[in-house]
Amino acid sequence: MSVEFCDTNVVVYAYDTTAGAKHLHARQLLERLWIDGVGAASIQVLQELFVTLTRKIPRPVDTTTARGIVSDLATWRIVRPTEVDVLAAIDATVRWKISFWDAMILTAAQGTGASVVWSEDLGANQTFDGVTVRNPFDTT
Repeated sequence: MSVEFCDTNVVVYAYDTTAGAKHLHARQLLERLWIDGVGAASIQVLQELFVTLTRKIPRPVDTTTARGIVSDLATWRIVRPTEVDVLAAIDATVRWKISFWDAMILTAAQGTGASVVWSEDLGANQTFDGVTVRNPFDTT
């Protein structure tokens, strides 16, 4: 069974109650990933999620709540990048002409065996070495 990797922005919207329709779409996506048991993320996503939920959204959540969210997501398939992954991401920045952090997300997704990366930031409907980026908010 293939897993589906979530970029930080999608997970944030699932918990950002001020995000309107994006909140609803992200919640539905995360609920499906939980039910199907196919959710994946990386240490990078967990780190960014905590910082964003506690500092960067219009209604930040308290540290205890954010810790609980991160703890729950840590039960998904989580990639813990190694130095080999960092070097692969560096090479990917040149090959795919993307930022290092986006390359780390894609490298991590490959490490989970994901066929899909859910992200608002990466180019939707692009495929990177077998991993297709999908934007859960794109209704076209």
